Amino acid sequence: MKRLLTAAFLASLATGASAEDVKLQLKWVTQAQFAGYYVAQAKGFYEEEGLNVSILPGGPDIAPVTLLQNGEVDVMVDWMPSALAAREKGVPVVNIAQPFASSGMMLTCLKESGITTPADFADKTLGVWFYGNEYPFLSWMSQLGLATDGSAGGVTVLKQGFNVDPLLQKQAACISTMTYNEYWQVIDAGIAPEDLVTFKYQDMGVATLEDGLYVLEDKLADPAFQETMVKFVRASMKGWKYAEANSDEAAMIVLENDQTGAQTEQHQKRMMSEVAKLTAGSNGALDVAAAEKTVATLMAGGSDPVITKAPEGAWTSIITDKALAE
Repeated sequence: MKRLLTAAFLASLATGASAEDVKLQLKWVTQAQFAGYYVAQAKGFYEEEGLNVSILPGGPDIAPVTLLQNGEVDVMVDWMPSALAAREKGVPVVNIAQPFASSGMMLTCLKESGITTPADFADKTLGVWFYGNEYPFLSWMSQLGLATDGSAGGVTVLKQGFNVDPLLQKQAACISTMTYNEYWQVIDAGIAPEDLVTFKYQDMGVATLEDGLYVLEDKLADPAFQETMVKFVRASMKGWKYAEANSDEAAMIVLENDQTGAQTEQHQKRMMSEVAKLTAGSNGALDVAAAEKTVATLMAGGSDPVITKAPEGAWTSIITDKALAE
């Protein structure tokens, strides 16, 4: 605590002003998926930049883009598909950094369902998350030529809650899972890995960017806000790199911030080790080729694409260029 206070004090002397407040809205609840931010806070990386960062957990009833649009938060963590869909609908969100280099999304299927390749999805029930998480799935099904309305030869979509019950209860042949979370819930429920078949979006060539940092375009036009975001991104990426190198410690920091008591040490340590594989290789700068591939995937939706045109101004390197140079 003494070191953190010293860091904050030195930052205050350096800026000659009180700490700048930043509100970060997470996409989901407190867990190792967001460890970098909690680590940056706990290790004093934000204080060293003269920032007072409030990390706000998400949840099933929280829409980060709405909070951002209403000015209730300064920056949000979101997946690019839902951010681009929101932008096309008139919410001018902009990606300013991309801590996650790879996708952790996949479909996890019961081997007994007879599914061995994506072609076997036809006439099966698949569990899908909504609230913006459905976009990569819908684009993938469209590329496979599979209708999602339950018609013959297509797939039946089961609107999946944020749990693995549909697979355990055999209500669906496959469900949506993340490599760092729900897949392990299935394993912990007693289903052996050899009784499962998984399809990682990354391996299927339909991966879209996840867990980027987004702000509103008009706020980004303010030089003072830009400078605040430079500090925020720089400290956040320092947190992410520390979390990668100190996985178990990062998981414990996350647990210390879990006000619900719902998380366990075993699950968070395992989650952090998997999340570290997704942030590995990223310095926070957006890979434009990956962003353009995300756009192409979302537009490949036949008669009902997730987005109808390539976005303009949906991402910028102005923040990371400065954050990485200093």
